[in-house]
Amino acid sequence: MEPRTIDTVLFDLDDTLLDDSNAYKRAARRVAEEVAAERGVDADRLFREYVLQANGFWKELSQEHLTLPIHDARAQLWSDALVASGVPVDAALAERCGERYTRYRAGNLELFPGALDLVIALRAHGCKIGIVSNGFAATHNEKVDRLGLRLHVDAVFLADEMGMVKPDPEIFRLACRTLGSEPERTAMIGDRYDRDIIGAAQVGLFTVLIDVHAIPLPEGARPPDAVVDAIADVLGVLPLRNGQGVPEGVPKRSGA
Repeated sequence: MEPRTIDTVLFDLDDTLLDDSNAYKRAARRVAEEVAAERGVDADRLFREYVLQANGFWKELSQEHLTLPIHDARAQLWSDALVASGVPVDAALAERCGERYTRYRAGNLELFPGALDLVIALRAHGCKIGIVSNGFAATHNEKVDRLGLRLHVDAVFLADEMGMVKPDPEIFRLACRTLGSEPERTAMIGDRYDRDIIGAAQVGLFTVLIDVHAIPLPEGARPPDAVVDAIADVLGVLPLRNGQGVPEGVPKRSGA
């Protein structure tokens, strides 16, 4: 068999290309401190409750969630966090919290070191680039634009615009069709095994897990084709068409 070569690369967005965990936690902390000053609640408790609510929302995200605008969902998350922190139900306060949080988070967005360099390098190698995210168009299109990624990618695939949520394999088939590629020539780069790797592997994509969360793989799970510690290490594990990167074989890890 001829060695596999990649000419199309798909990226997850949050915690893959950009440091979303840092951005959202800084924004949530700021909102919690403001509410604490206004209402006398425990800022640390409110912050923890919001993080718990937000993590639960994204962990359980399904196709049914896509019918609710993200701004409404975010207000509900803040409402639940406020109630759990001892604040009586206050829809207006929850709405303000959601609006402030959205604004503060946008101001904290930063790409991971080496992320833009990687995308530019892949384009220079002749690769097509796509972003495949479980995010919503109302917030994630702004992220792509704010971070200067729009000019460097060929397509952006967002959950509510597609009507599908990763790891649905059809998302990866759709991305390949749209970019004029085939699964065997396409790589998927992401930080979540359950969302980014499983569905892509089912379709036959070359998969790269960025192990920023240090979450062990499920017992007996099929490993990604490569595992790296940071986005800046991805180029070295991709079997690119022009000979850059490294060939397939045993699952690889940067620094190993």
